[in-house]
Order: sequence, then C-alpha cells, then structure tokens
Amino acid sequence: MHQHMSDTAGPEIDRIAGRDGSNTALSSNDLPMAVLARSLTRIYKLGSVQVTGIDGIDLAIPTGRMVVLKGDSGSGKSTLLSLIGGLDRLTTGELTVAGRDLKHCSQADLTAFRRTAVGMIFQSFNLLPTLSVLENVCLPGLLAGRTYAAVRPRARELLDWLGLGERLRHLPYQLSGGEMQRTAIARALINNPAILLADEPTGNLDSRNGRRVISLLADLNLKFNRTVIVATHSTLADSFAGVILRLQDGRLTT
Repeated sequence: MHQHMSDTAGPEIDRIAGRDGSNTALSSNDLPMAVLARSLTRIYKLGSVQVTGIDGIDLAIPTGRMVVLKGDSGSGKSTLLSLIGGLDRLTTGELTVAGRDLKHCSQADLTAFRRTAVGMIFQSFNLLPTLSVLENVCLPGLLAGRTYAAVRPRARELLDWLGLGERLRHLPYQLSGGEMQRTAIARALINNPAILLADEPTGNLDSRNGRRVISLLADLNLKFNRTVIVATHSTLADSFAGVILRLQDGRLTT
C-alpha cells in the first residue's frame, strides 16, 4: 500500500521535487497567484455555430494550493485546464499563469511556457509507444534544450521515487495502467514545473491505483508547495483538495 512520503525524507526527495529547504507552507496572502483569470472566455466556431466552452470566469488560485475541478462532461473542466496549460488560447478576457500573461504570448512563448512552467498528466497517459519508460520521462527535458546526460539522472531519481526503478527499460505496453500513469507523473515533473495539471488522471485506473496516483499528487502539493489542479469526476481527490471548484456550462457555480 502506498504511503505518503516521510517527513524525514531528506534532501534527496527535496531535490527530486525541485525544492531544497523548508517545507513550511506560506499563507495565501504571502504567495503570488499561480493562476489569475478575469472574464476568461473561450468560444469555439463550429461552422456557423458558436459554442462557448468557458463563459466569463474570474478565478484566483494562490501558489501551493491543490484545486479540484468538478463538473459533468461538457462542463468546461478540460477546456479550462487547456487554457491554463497553454494548449488553447482564450477568446476574450485575461489569463496569467505562473507569472506569464498567456493572452499576449507568441506561439514560441507558449511552447516555452508549456515545456517549463507547467507539467501535464492525461487520462490516456500519452506515452510514446516506441520509447522506454526512461526515454519517455527524459523527452520533455530534451525538448527544452537539455542534454540526455543532464536529464537522465533526474529522470532516474523520479522513477525510483515513484516505484519504477526496475521498469526503466520497459516499453509502455509492458506496464500496468498504474505504472503508465506514474511514468506520466515523472514526465510531468522532469522540468521542475511550478504547476501540475491533471485531466481525469484516475479515469483509466482501478480504485487502488487511482488512490495511489491522487496520493502522489497530494504529496507533491502538501510537502513541496507545488500547485496542483485536477479535473475529475471522481471523489478520490476531494479529501486532499484545498479548494473544490464546480463548473456548469462553462461557468463556476457555488
């Protein structure tokens, strides 16, 4: 059974998580905003029809919070994550994430933002089938301009921490669903992002592996002050959440 990382985990885990020093969380008043949105709107054009994915959202998420987005399919959860992650562009409004004004970013700036400021975890894992576990984890570091020799030690540390130290050379098809999602978590952490975004991370997992994945995300949030935003139908993350936001028809509801 998975256990939370020990409070005496020491400098190795501090280094892996990208934080050397105190684990004391600051109050929200002392922290910058990880996400700040004003009148955030995303409208899609489907032929002659306009579909509103996000409808005038105002949102402020302080650094170091674990936020759970809830809502039915089509409520706007994935659209909001895509906007925060720089995968999609807003139509109107303002959006600042990890200090970057995403409304005015060029495509090159957005690419750099996605590679360094945010880490993304998807329901379908999105591992490249022809690359080993270690190579999949290293890939974002290589795309960010680092050498394989520089990236590999951190990738191995992350995979050891996630219980995958004996799976480094395995291909994705040789892994269980839980192992694939833990590989995806390591890949999301390789560039030491300020924010982790997880879109239905337990959707393809059984309940035991789902709890383990959520527990890992909660550890990263609680012990290392990493901002984590999870979009999910599941209730597994609710007890760990500092904030639960509910969406309906592209709007936040109380």
